[in-house]
Amino acid sequence: MLAEAAAAAATSAAAQTASPATDAKYVWDLSPLFANDAAWDAERTALLAELPALKALQKDFGKSPASLRAALDKLSATTQRLRRVGVYASAIASTDNRNPRNQERSGQARSLSGQFGAAVAWVDGAIASLGEKKINAWLKAEPGLARHSTRLQEVLREAKHKLHPEAEAALAALGPVLGGQANTRTLLTSVDMEWPTITVDGKPVRVDNTGYNRLRAHPDRQVRQQAFEAFYRANGRFENTMGSTLAQRVEVGVINARLRGQPSAVAASLSDNAIPESVYRTLVAEAQRGLPTLHRYFKLRQKMLGLPDLGYHDIYPELVKTTRRYTPEVAAELTLASVAPLGAPYQAQLKKALGDKTMHVYPAAGKSPGAYQSGVYGMTPLIFLNHQDTFGSVSTYTHEWGHGMHTLQANGAQPPEKAGYPLFLAEIAAFTHELLLQGHVMNTAKSKEERLFYLGEAVERLRSAFFRQTMFAEFELKVHDALERGEAVTGKRMTQIYCGLLKQYHGADTGVMNIDPNVCTEWAIIPHFYRPFYVYQYATSMAAAHHFSTQLLAGNPAQRDTYLNVLKSGGSRHPVPLLKDAGLDMNSPAPYRALIAQMDKMLDEMEKLLAEGAAAAAPAAPAQQPG
Repeated sequence: MLAEAAAAAATSAAAQTASPATDAKYVWDLSPLFANDAAWDAERTALLAELPALKALQKDFGKSPASLRAALDKLSATTQRLRRVGVYASAIASTDNRNPRNQERSGQARSLSGQFGAAVAWVDGAIASLGEKKINAWLKAEPGLARHSTRLQEVLREAKHKLHPEAEAALAALGPVLGGQANTRTLLTSVDMEWPTITVDGKPVRVDNTGYNRLRAHPDRQVRQQAFEAFYRANGRFENTMGSTLAQRVEVGVINARLRGQPSAVAASLSDNAIPESVYRTLVAEAQRGLPTLHRYFKLRQKMLGLPDLGYHDIYPELVKTTRRYTPEVAAELTLASVAPLGAPYQAQLKKALGDKTMHVYPAAGKSPGAYQSGVYGMTPLIFLNHQDTFGSVSTYTHEWGHGMHTLQANGAQPPEKAGYPLFLAEIAAFTHELLLQGHVMNTAKSKEERLFYLGEAVERLRSAFFRQTMFAEFELKVHDALERGEAVTGKRMTQIYCGLLKQYHGADTGVMNIDPNVCTEWAIIPHFYRPFYVYQYATSMAAAHHFSTQLLAGNPAQRDTYLNVLKSGGSRHPVPLLKDAGLDMNSPAPYRALIAQMDKMLDEMEKLLAEGAAAAAPAAPAQQPG
């Protein structure tokens, strides 16, 4: 899921020799999905053969409540089978992008998905043609339709934005082509690009995505500067290509919104889950309002690192040194202990899931960076990691299991048609896990230095998950707005937009941080931009998670049940009213202001601990003057 939360993968050279990468206990078992590749291909072929029958359902679709239920049951069952095919292909590909067969399998899965979409493109139009009055009457007359009620009501709500069935079928068939830019970017950055090498401790290190992620936290400032310069110069050489690829993805969203009569791409995207645009705008406004707190953190970071000034390459080094090694076993132990406020049944369910061999833990050559959870109804979710035995890796571990437990809670309470939760809710469970972990480790810290370490990690997490993601959200908004105004949005224009936001968020004009022009191409390395208007939900979710975790840590059983009911709701309700009923108004500035106030409180404590003599990081090497 959250790229910024993902543990930095090791360099390719290191991954090739790392034995944990292939140790069976750290590699997932995909046999619950399919016994082998042949079984997968047999199911894919079977689904292809069944597509004409799905089109034929149109004949009797709306003749009676019973025929409607039978058709929707068939479509739902096929959708679940299709998801298993897609998850299997994606999981294998992400463990080794170099393997052509993996790429072929992923392409076959995407093609099948597109053909399925074309085969069932008529469904929403057929539902809409029945009308609200008839559908409501049939829901009362046919109990078997209850599991499909959310789908039916959503289609009616969005009916005015649907196209003619033939047009919907054409767009669905073009789906793999219209949405293929992300795959192009992945292949370019993971396989085709030639990355530079720098010398670190007398050894050559390749500064690709994984090498950069590791080196950006290096304790030697000169190494960090070299890594940043090498990495962003390499990215900069593809500024035009990356810009064209991302612009195509943005244009797909803009054109789709226009075709469907939506006022803008952002409105069309938010409409999918009935999110008011005011939620997005309120988030951006409140993050801007809170920038003095972010700048305060940067000044404290400069002081703790012992630097004469602060650069963008100084954000990632740890503020307090630690020698503790956080293995996956330690991560599991800390995660289990930290979720105690969620109750013994929750802990027991998590403990069982951790033993189900659904994790791919360590980095390996060709493995995708980052981390994600991928769920299939009826089985323990897959958890993809690039574990580095750091505390950051523990945060990623518990974050992804927050998603996994959300999936298990929703699957246990809802039928498959209502279990899939919207993106707006997805990160709340993950961040709540993280904040419970933070509360646990800070409460059990054995020294001022250890507590200072965890406080530093917590404040940095707020920077990356709230402020950084909101900056990304602003970038998306500005790029889409520019294209909708008819402007040419090139790679250079994206760099210009991004650079302005970097300077604003990091206080460049007030002397808080120096922004090297090279890093202004950072937009090109953010994969989430290929899922338009997705990243803002990290920031809203962090604010929501702060609200819930504060109540959970206070030990109120009623609040625990309220939170668990949010998880169990899955996708049965729209997220904004669901959260409001749970006591959280995401349309209000309150959740964001409370989160920023908590960040100020943690900064206060860090300053107090430093004044009391807690040791921070050793002074870093002085910056070299550019030659």
